[in-house]
Amino acid sequence: MEQDYRKGDSTVKYVYPACFYREDDGRYSVEIPDLNLATFGDDLPDAMYMASDAAAGRLLLLLKDGETLPGASELKDILPEDETGFVSLLCVDLDAMRASHDEAPIKKTLTIPSWLNHAAERKNINFSATLKDALIEKLAR
Repeated sequence: MEQDYRKGDSTVKYVYPACFYREDDGRYSVEIPDLNLATFGDDLPDAMYMASDAAAGRLLLLLKDGETLPGASELKDILPEDETGFVSLLCVDLDAMRASHDEAPIKKTLTIPSWLNHAAERKNINFSATLKDALIEKLAR
């Protein structure tokens, strides 16, 4: 039941069935049988997001390794392990995952004071590495 939805020529999405189980603490565990994958979320929306994110990561890893992506089972063929679970379709957006983990360099133009430029050049400071490190530190806060 693997479905490849295309929007234009660039967006690729796959649909896989997943089993969701509400845990005693209110969190949800998720199993994606076709990908032999499990994850969890703090609540149902978080579990849906985490499952989609984990599935996209698995599919991209398979593609990177040159493997064929597994087909999706029919929804009717996936049954939860117990009565507390339910099955839902999961939309997996490979382009969104690629974009959030893309290491390709992007050229940016920036402006700094002349004195700072000269001082940094005298110390052989790598502007790109310094900006990258500063942005990573700022985003981690």
